[in-house]
Amino acid sequence: MLKFKKTNYIQVPARQQPTVPEGLWIKCDACGELLYKEDVRQNRYVCYKCGKYFRISTRKRLKMVADKGSFEKWEEGMEGKDPLQYPDYPQKIAGLKERLKIDEAVTCGVCTIHGEKAVLCVCDGRFLMGSMGYVVGEKITRSVERATKEGLPVIIFTCSGGARMQEGIVSLMQMAKTSAALKRHSQAGLLYVSVLTDPTTGGVTASFAMLGDVILAEPGALVGFAGPRVIEQTIRQKLPEGFQRAEFLVEHGLIDGIVEREDLKETLARLIAMHRRPKAGELWPLGQECASQPEDAKGFWKSAGAAQAEVSAQAPKDAAKARKVKSFFRPKSRPGKVTAWDRIQRARAQDRPSALDYIHEIFTDFMEFHGDRHMMDDGAIVGGIGYLDGCPVTVIGQQKGKTTKENITRNFGMPAPEGYRKALRLMRQAEKFGRPIVCFVDTPGAYCGMEAEEHGQGEAIARNLFEMSDLTVPVLSIVIGEGGSGGALALAVGNEVWMMENATYTILSPEGFASILWKDSSKAPQAAEQMRVTAEDLKELGIIEEIIWEPQPANVENIAEIAQAMQQGIRGFLKHYLPMDGEALAQQRYERFRKM
Repeated sequence: MLKFKKTNYIQVPARQQPTVPEGLWIKCDACGELLYKEDVRQNRYVCYKCGKYFRISTRKRLKMVADKGSFEKWEEGMEGKDPLQYPDYPQKIAGLKERLKIDEAVTCGVCTIHGEKAVLCVCDGRFLMGSMGYVVGEKITRSVERATKEGLPVIIFTCSGGARMQEGIVSLMQMAKTSAALKRHSQAGLLYVSVLTDPTTGGVTASFAMLGDVILAEPGALVGFAGPRVIEQTIRQKLPEGFQRAEFLVEHGLIDGIVEREDLKETLARLIAMHRRPKAGELWPLGQECASQPEDAKGFWKSAGAAQAEVSAQAPKDAAKARKVKSFFRPKSRPGKVTAWDRIQRARAQDRPSALDYIHEIFTDFMEFHGDRHMMDDGAIVGGIGYLDGCPVTVIGQQKGKTTKENITRNFGMPAPEGYRKALRLMRQAEKFGRPIVCFVDTPGAYCGMEAEEHGQGEAIARNLFEMSDLTVPVLSIVIGEGGSGGALALAVGNEVWMMENATYTILSPEGFASILWKDSSKAPQAAEQMRVTAEDLKELGIIEEIIWEPQPANVENIAEIAQAMQQGIRGFLKHYLPMDGEALAQQRYERFRKM
């Protein structure tokens, strides 16, 4: 027989039954769960059940991003236009202003973000779906113009259904007007970051939303020119799951990345700091550590003693004379004979450190950016910004995987055209902001599949050679593994090119060389000797400037030591080249290849 614990119950009259106070709970339209409103607020208006991002008001957005009390509104009280004499349009605008307590579908002003000053524009989807009419376009344009005049970065949070139908062609013209203002802002060497929120569509997507130096998005944000409903109703095409969402955009190379709300303020502050251009006559900081570090770093590098020499801001006409700052060399005597074929095998070794391994060892606070802005984010090339002694450096590398799954993602280190275009996009951005560039080369060669040919592999490589030759910032390329043909050269048009001791740099693989010239790929070891592919060979030929010694073939156990030596070498490179002006840097690079 079951026994129950005795409990005293109190009967509550019907009129006293507890009720849920109105406004305490909200329902998530994604998972359907009922959520406690205060918990949602504490979670930055993200569903704590499924992760769905709620759309938020201008006031909430400003509170999340701007330092407390720092936001100062600009361009308030502007008179709107009614070019179509659309019925009740002025009354609708007036009603929304009164109800929402905002001036229009965008609020603009200046603020600080963790102390970093910036112009901030926030679009609000509650105001006629955040559509862009004359006032929105004018407010953004005036704010960007003022930012240009005052030398400030611009950050715009987009949320819009596109051009405002009630203003017809006048609304369409705002697309061109805002884009033109941002072009002048860019020409002044200033940073523009766009943050895409849900939804961003139509004429806003096709103008200021997609013009950022850095384009970020909130998770799950709908972003596209024609919205899904328009596409489905117009051409009756069934759209795949996740189409036009932020994750889709990253995969297709259209934006730099997705940022969670809890990380957004910190990320924006970091981006502003990373993209701050040095003033005229000012160099990037190299820090006290650079000057105080011993020239002999663990014996990997040695100096001729001229590292403290004064360097002229103008490069001498004779490029060979320009390299007085340092003369690193490899120990002349090493035990045992290592053949060229041995070097080939070491360069291809599965456990050899990759570009990302060196990037994380050498640079701090590395932030990776994604995509070529056209079609794809190629995993075979990684790129972003890191710091060396307080100096922001654009870092780009050809990346192989450690496992089969990673190698598939990275396409075994063979870049597609989109990878080279991503690299070039980051190089141009570095040039705009005066940042030096360091490239890590490690590829068996550019991808030669059908898709690569369809997408213009040859043109992509040629464009890199063309544009890199004239970059007005220092460029250092380091071959850390395989340097395969034009696929490697596309990241190796540098002011200097260095090689690790067991790296190789070749016109094509030894197997391919033997097959073409001797009709026998089994003669690859002999071909390797004939081709002169090693660092010693290429130093003797004048193809590279320096060799990085590997006391043992590079692996996870000795990468820290090798990276420390490499880091010291990069310091010396920056000390030498940063004082040179852009024209001198481009001329030195031209002369370097001209003499080959």
